[in-house]
Amino acid sequence: MANIAERVFTLINETVEQQGVFLWDVRFVKEGASYYLRVFIDKEEGISIDDCTNVSHAIDPLLDEADPIEQSYYLEVCSPGIERELSREFHFEMAVGCNIKLRLFKALDGKKEFEGVLNSFENGELTLAVGETELKIPRTSVSKATLAEKF
Repeated sequence: MANIAERVFTLINETVEQQGVFLWDVRFVKEGASYYLRVFIDKEEGISIDDCTNVSHAIDPLLDEADPIEQSYYLEVCSPGIERELSREFHFEMAVGCNIKLRLFKALDGKKEFEGVLNSFENGELTLAVGETELKIPRTSVSKATLAEKF
């Protein structure tokens, strides 16, 4: 299903940008008996319902013509949200200076979960400030990363 999401990302990226937003991510998931193609879009000032509608109308013909998905599915176009998941290289690059939460595949210093400020992301390595400690964590060690907004 990841390959489907990548094909769709490549297929629709330019058209999404033509709508005045950028493509954050694409997910193709099965929930219960149904499949969902979720297209996450964003822009600096935030996403509106109209943005989602415009992108949906713009990409629907592309998806129909290319037909990258064999089974029937529901198309959802939405915002990635405040505590958005960070999964692509550019996500981490955009999150430098932000508070993030990380979950690791294997424990580091006896812990699998960390929260701190992402000081840098270079050559596939995150530098995370957790209190007074600075951790160097390879991206390949991260099972999940999200923005962690403080309110």
